[in-house]
Amino acid sequence: MTSVIASARFSVLDRSRIREGRSPGEALRDTVELAREAEALGYHRFWVSEHHGVPGVAGSAPTVLAAAVAAATRTIRVGTGGVMLPNHNPLVVAEQFGVLESLFPGRVDMGLGRSVGFTTGVRKALGRDKEDAEDFAGRLQELLGWFRGTSPTGVRARPAEGLTVPPFVLAMGEGAAIAAEAGLPMVIGDLRNREKMLRGIDLYRTRFRPSEWAAEPYVIASGTIAVAATPEQARRLLVPEAWSMAYSRTHGTFPPLPPAERVEALAMSGRERGFYESGLTGQLAGTEEQVAHELETVLKETGAQEVLVTTSTYDREALLDSYRRLASVIGG
Repeated sequence: MTSVIASARFSVLDRSRIREGRSPGEALRDTVELAREAEALGYHRFWVSEHHGVPGVAGSAPTVLAAAVAAATRTIRVGTGGVMLPNHNPLVVAEQFGVLESLFPGRVDMGLGRSVGFTTGVRKALGRDKEDAEDFAGRLQELLGWFRGTSPTGVRARPAEGLTVPPFVLAMGEGAAIAAEAGLPMVIGDLRNREKMLRGIDLYRTRFRPSEWAAEPYVIASGTIAVAATPEQARRLLVPEAWSMAYSRTHGTFPPLPPAERVEALAMSGRERGFYESGLTGQLAGTEEQVAHELETVLKETGAQEVLVTTSTYDREALLDSYRRLASVIGG
């Protein structure tokens, strides 16, 4: 383990991906079990995500799932990567995180994103539209205000007011500038598009304004990392997610994760094949030695203080093995 790797934190984001032949309930329980494993391996945080109306994702209520994760663990930090703030009233979000922090003091993170529902139908069901994402900075300040007790309405957010729940901004596009100007830590992905990531990090550091939440810039680089005994086995870990992404790009819906052998036997169209191959390239995948070398490069290039690992695959045992191997690389 190099000094640059040893000085960084490593955390896990799990999207509660549904596997073919298994139920959403099983996917959620798998997430909770993975959190226990991540804690035992020494990972710093365990975050869950928000998706609505997606056939292949069970995690639709991140604060509820975060509560289940926190209850099943003892020391690992627990949070969201993230709650999509345009989908929700800031007061309600503050109250939810206030409850979490009150139940699990000193362990809760509030990761916040700018995305609205993925499809027109989902946005309609949520009572939102694309324009709601445009006022993310305003919603963010309103949310933080509920914790400070500075709302002009006279309403008090209970039990959020006066609590400290560390906020993080998931940076997509303008998110880097918003995180910087609010003086908040930033989560940026993905590791495959290093050039775009570096531009976002440079923008963030240039515009950062110290705040009560962060005295200096804090960067979390997010992406897929797959570790196995051989490069070929590591690459196979990427296959189910790469196909699901390719299918969503060509059919408009994100399906459950299929086994790698079924994907490899498919007769794909040219367009499907293009998206599929793209999903397999540029990822951090390989043996422990190969991944350690790549991680060292990423951390030196980005200067990130933390890496958030977001790996998904059909074979759950192989996924657990990947996290164990990665823990051996980072000294967890």
